[in-house]
Formats: sequence, structure tokens, C-alpha cells
Amino acid sequence: MKFPLYFSRKIAFSKDNKNNLSRVIIFIGRLSVALGIIVSLITVSTGFGSKKAIKERLADFSGHITVRSTRSNSSYNTSVLDNQGLDVKRIKEIPDVASVQKYAMLTGIMRNEHNFAGIIFKGIGKDFDSLRFKKFLISGTTPQVTEKGYNNGVVISDKTAKDLHLKVKDSIVTVFSKADQQPIYRKFEVLGIYRTDIKMIDDQFVIGDINHIRKIQDMKPDEAGGIDIFFKNINDADTDFPEIEKLIGYKNYAEKATEKFPQITDWISIFDTNIALIIIIMLIVVVINIIMVLLILIIERTNSIGLLKTLGASNSQIRATFINYTLIIMIPGLLYGNVMGLGLILIQKFFGLIKLNPENYYVSTVPVDLNPLAIISISLGILIISGLALIIPSYLISKISPVKAIKYN
Repeated sequence: MKFPLYFSRKIAFSKDNKNNLSRVIIFIGRLSVALGIIVSLITVSTGFGSKKAIKERLADFSGHITVRSTRSNSSYNTSVLDNQGLDVKRIKEIPDVASVQKYAMLTGIMRNEHNFAGIIFKGIGKDFDSLRFKKFLISGTTPQVTEKGYNNGVVISDKTAKDLHLKVKDSIVTVFSKADQQPIYRKFEVLGIYRTDIKMIDDQFVIGDINHIRKIQDMKPDEAGGIDIFFKNINDADTDFPEIEKLIGYKNYAEKATEKFPQITDWISIFDTNIALIIIIMLIVVVINIIMVLLILIIERTNSIGLLKTLGASNSQIRATFINYTLIIMIPGLLYGNVMGLGLILIQKFFGLIKLNPENYYVSTVPVDLNPLAIISISLGILIISGLALIIPSYLISKISPVKAIKYN
């Protein structure tokens, strides 16, 4: 074993540390490291967790990638998809694709004696992924659409249900408008109530039979206003997006879930800045505290430094000894910080104790993401950067004279 590492371990585990100033210094150093780890872990896990949760909610409701006609532009009323160049079969054969479902959308107004609400009626077909949608249901079921005849069942949002004083099995009249024609009335039965916690969705969308829109819009039985493409992993959407664009034809366009709601995307991007800022601040605090610990330990052990120099130890060996000594002090702080930080994260993950206002944060509880790579990177990053930061202040040792050091009291 090399001398610096051997000697640093000897003084780190020396019983003398329990009866002098080192005891307090070691406690402060370990406490600062532990707090830095805890705050960094919570920041990263909640930041990445929030980004992931919001993106998944957007994608699971409206598809990771949506294909629409260019004639629809940004309108909520969908135009019929152009079949020229559109190859749905090949899209389904892409390995990362989990499912594909067709839809059509039309704006309308739901009203009763209590209130009225502007809605976007999203018509679904028999290929609707009810299992994926089930996570949003808070009561009732989704309509079983066969595309033969008309299913008058709809799923409305919790907000719409409260605004119109509706519950499952209640009836509601919806008014649709059509150019140069009288308003068209449809009476629906509430089969289910959903909540995504995303205001832009919950304020507007109603799920029902696509045949109602086909009838109102004079569409053919096999036509649709768009297709929702779901992937096995949300990250696959970015990877496969170029391939999807090649299979939809030039009169249609593809759009990612996050692109449909740019205000949410802009809000999510703030997380990256906040995470980086908090980690940098905590890193600075930890490094400053560790440097102070090193300097105080050097001053406290001036006699030992003088004795080591007298016995022939070089400045570089003594510097390495004290740097190793300080890093050894940090290790229990890293362990305590990881245990406490991960413990708090797991409590939130399984019990959801901390709640949020979904109107502001798009989720009702603080989501967390346990990423092993991020956890390891935080601990290693703090340890490595602290070690590098200790190199410059350790040069104070070279200024200590052996003769004066031995006399130092």
C-alpha cells in the first residue's frame, strides 16, 4: 500500500479524532456532503420524474405521434386523411410501434339547464386502446365502438362533469355546427369520467363514437381524420419519427405529442435549467465546506506535517495524504446522503405524500424517477470534483517549515 493512502487511513480512523477539533470538523464535512447528496437526488428525481410523467400523460391520451391531413392545419376540426402515400400497415410493422388507432375530431357545445361547455369531440373507432386509456378513468367505462351503427356513450372529463353537474349514466345534449347548415343536435349518455390533470385536455376533450363525426362531416365509413401512433417506449417516438414521416404521404403531416401543446413543452424545458442550477449550487456549497475542512485539518496537524517532512516525506506525498484523508471523511456522508435521499424518494413514489395543484403543474402528486445512472453520477461527480478542488488548497502544506512546525503548539 502506498504511503499517502496508508497514512491517511491511519489518521482517519485514529481514536484521537474523537477527542479533539477533528471530531467537529469531520461532522461538518460529512453533514454538508450528506445534505448535498439529498438535495441533488431529490432535485434530479422529481425534475426528471415530472418531465417523464407529463410527457407520458400527453402521449397516452393523444398518441406519441399523430398523423393528420395538411388541410386541418391547426384546427381542432380534422379533415379527412389523404390515403395517397399513407401506409398504415407498414407503420404497424415498425418494431417499436405498440398500436395504431384512427380518430376524427369536431368542436361542439355541451349544454343543459345547469351550464354549457365548449368541447372537442374526439371520435374513436374499434381499434381504440381502452387499456391504455384506463389509467385516466375515475369512474365508469369507455364506449365499446364497433363502427356499425352509432354508440351514444361518451367519456367526459371530471371538470366538464362538475361544470354541467353530470355523473355516469346521465344524458347530455351536444350541439355541433356545420357550414351553411342549421346546428346539429346529438344526445349522449355519460359512460365514463376521466381526469388527466392536464388542463388543456381536461377542459375540452370528450371521447365518443367516430361514426357521429363521419355522419356530420359526410365522411365515408372507412375514412378518418387522423391516426394516433403509440410506441412501446416514449423515447422511441424521437427515434422513429423520420421513418414515420416517410410512410404518411406528402398531403399528411406527423406531429409529436409534445408539439401539440407548445406551452407545456416550454414549461417542461425549464426543469433542465432548474435542475442544473440547483446541482451547481449544492456542488459549490459542498466543495467550499470540504476545502474548509481540509484547511482546518492541515492547521490542526501542523506538528504532524513538520514531523513527516523531517522524516523525509515530500510535499506531494503529504498533500496526497491529506486529500485522501478528506475524501475518506466524505464517504460516510455520501452513504448517509444516498440512504436518506433514496428513502425520501421511495416514500413519495409509493405513498405520494406531497400533492400539487394540477392546474399549475399538470400532475396532482410530485412524481419521481429513480434513474440508477443519475444516482451513481451524482455521488461520483461530487466525490471527483471535490477531490480535484482540494488540490490547490493542499499546496498550503508546501509553505510549512519543518522546524517551525515541530515547535508549533
